[in-house]
Amino acid sequence: MHVTALDILALGGPVVWILALFSVIALTVTLVKIAQFWSMRDARAQLITRTQQLVESAALYGDALHMEVMRQARQTVTGLARYLRVLEVIATLAPLLGLLGTVLGMIEAFQAMEAAGVQVNPAVLSGGIWVALLTTAVGLAVAIPVSLVHSWLERRVEFQAELIQDDVEYLLGLQAARAIEKPDVNAQLKLA
Repeated sequence: MHVTALDILALGGPVVWILALFSVIALTVTLVKIAQFWSMRDARAQLITRTQQLVESAALYGDALHMEVMRQARQTVTGLARYLRVLEVIATLAPLLGLLGTVLGMIEAFQAMEAAGVQVNPAVLSGGIWVALLTTAVGLAVAIPVSLVHSWLERRVEFQAELIQDDVEYLLGLQAARAIEKPDVNAQLKLA
């Protein structure tokens, strides 16, 4: 028997429809995150440029500069991590929904068996079990790739956060070195 995607949606019932919706949401989030990481080079460059401007403007210095740069870096990393929780929830719920569909399908199969009384047709029972197990398969088919994508994207966020931290520490180190080489003129005037 050849089963199409539409057959699976029809046979699996509402649980499979929910799982199909989950897969569409997961695919959308994945594509958005891939596009975001693709453009991350620009975001990192913008953060570095903003940091350099803050360092060179002398509007902020010392702890205030450090706090502002770290705030901007955190905002960038938070933006990268946005929507990853959605993938995590889908990866967790999909197999559970598949199992729920299996249990509901088994209940239906046993109700049909009970209604048939002594004239139980094994084909009815096996068909009901087959449909019930279909939801578990769909749940796992959604959960496994979503879990892998979630893990990969989480690692990408960690990697980008490390790069951003390295860039920020480098720039703040340069600023600190410049401050040692060129003492603050305003501070010297106050001492005079």
